[in-house]
Amino acid sequence: MSSTPASPLHLAVALDGTGWHPASWREPVARPRDLLTAAYWTDLIQEAERGLLDFVTIEDGLGPQSSRFPDPDDRTDQVRGRLDAVLIASRVAPLTRRIGLVPTVIATHTEPFHISKAIATLDYVSTGRAGLRVQVSARPNEAEHFGRRTVPRIELHDLPHAQDAVTDFFDEAADYVEVVRRLWDSWEDGAEIRDAATGRFIDRDKLHYIDFEGRHFSVKGPSITPRPPQGQPLVTALAHDNIPYRLVARAADVGYITPHDTDEARAIVARVRAEQETAGRADEPLHVFGDLVVLLDDEPGAARARRERLDALAGEPYTSDALIFAGTPAELADLLQELAAGGLTGFRLRPAVAGHDLPQITRRLVPELQRRGVFRTAYEADTLRGLLGLSRPADRYAPHAAATV
Repeated sequence: MSSTPASPLHLAVALDGTGWHPASWREPVARPRDLLTAAYWTDLIQEAERGLLDFVTIEDGLGPQSSRFPDPDDRTDQVRGRLDAVLIASRVAPLTRRIGLVPTVIATHTEPFHISKAIATLDYVSTGRAGLRVQVSARPNEAEHFGRRTVPRIELHDLPHAQDAVTDFFDEAADYVEVVRRLWDSWEDGAEIRDAATGRFIDRDKLHYIDFEGRHFSVKGPSITPRPPQGQPLVTALAHDNIPYRLVARAADVGYITPHDTDEARAIVARVRAEQETAGRADEPLHVFGDLVVLLDDEPGAARARRERLDALAGEPYTSDALIFAGTPAELADLLQELAAGGLTGFRLRPAVAGHDLPQITRRLVPELQRRGVFRTAYEADTLRGLLGLSRPADRYAPHAAATV
């Protein structure tokens, strides 16, 4: 096993329905009848918080889930349908205290103005624990829901040869994030005076037009929501190749990558850092997390047997963009420390069966990492940025403003 990393690890979990394995909903612990209830999501996120995790991400989309890209499928043996991720996060926020809440938003068909105030509102509701995971949509059927644009059909085997179309999606996402960030800054801190005696509620001089003009968006601003408690809620993105690595480097606070070993982790981190330098952000903090699908059981061999049983229920072996780990919590702890030696600052774990593997993360993996001295034993900060060691940024429109910790 590689040596322990100098800095403690950060841990997040990615929540998707009943779990990332398509047969997860058929497990006795899966609670498929509760899936579309607030109580179901509250229970999962409270469990993650009991494990002292940094944050949860919540998957979302603009079309029914599908087992094939880019079209819908006609399968009836897998979960189809979901709740809105931002609204889930807002519902759960008052029922949690420290864990970060990072819903997925689709940049391709939603307006940055709407998302900026939705995530700003989530930051207020959660008292400084909000973020977003920005995602693009390259599915023509999802574009048809909106009727404002057509999306070129790109098959998976076309991706290496469809660089212009892919680049356009991610350039649009980068502009989207820039608009959102400027809107968060469009109210200076302290713009709300709220002085009943003088009749002044706001200081109009502390509200600013953002006047963003780009190829994809033209947004004047200001926002209608005051600057969020964190100043800038967390921006995160998943990346698999150079074009999305560039989005992470230009626009994100946390990037998720999918290495399958330490050497690959080291190589991808180097590519992200090179893109970060090209983007002029070399001096800015940027976390790079490794993504893994996990099946965890205490007994050696039990997780692998469970994976085989789930695959049999699904009728085919489960495959993923990320490494699929099936083993004991101690074995996963070994692997995380090895991968961290490749330059990763944390991990986002995808529970294969949420009802089984999330408690294994919080009640077995976390204590193992704590014993090794590489994971917190208590929350150290009240905000998500604070948990990740990120300062509260200065408002770009405020004169002489400075970042605060």
